[in-house]
Amino acid sequence: MSIQPIRYFGDPVLTTPAAPVTTYDKELRNLVADLVETMQDAPGAGLAAPQIGVSLRVFVWDVDDTVGHLINPTLDLSEEMQEGDEGCLSFPSLVYNTPRALRAVAKGFNMHGEPILVEGTEFLARALQHETDHLNGILFIDKLSADDRKAAMKEIRESEWFGDAASLGNSPTIRISPHATRGLGF
Repeated sequence: MSIQPIRYFGDPVLTTPAAPVTTYDKELRNLVADLVETMQDAPGAGLAAPQIGVSLRVFVWDVDDTVGHLINPTLDLSEEMQEGDEGCLSFPSLVYNTPRALRAVAKGFNMHGEPILVEGTEFLARALQHETDHLNGILFIDKLSADDRKAAMKEIRESEWFGDAASLGNSPTIRISPHATRGLGF
């Protein structure tokens, strides 16, 4: 088990939906251990496999002194919402008020392939949603209001870590459509 480097915003693995886990073996158990060790070293409340460059549907959390993991999760969310500050290890020092469901019920599997169910409210619900979003290629900044997202992108561009990501070849690529956009985009 070892601490892995965390991928920063701009790395394509963070916006690519992760593949389902199909094999429950020692390699998967090592991945879960690496995720836990990396998350706790950071420190963070959750970490998804894509954040360490592994495009598999696996994440871990450490909330209220409980460490857990979930593989191939699905979520059932309450209609009742909560607002609260949210950050992400892939966006160092970036924190924004982010809307989330107040309650989440996550179904999936543990590292041995046994079905598990995790029910959470408030912070655990937020963590389950945040990490499941990572597995779907969705980032927490995608959940922000237009004004907050604009402010977040400005803060990201001005951050030291974004420059580091760009120098490592992890900066976002801007694609230009080969089709006529009629002035609606680039």
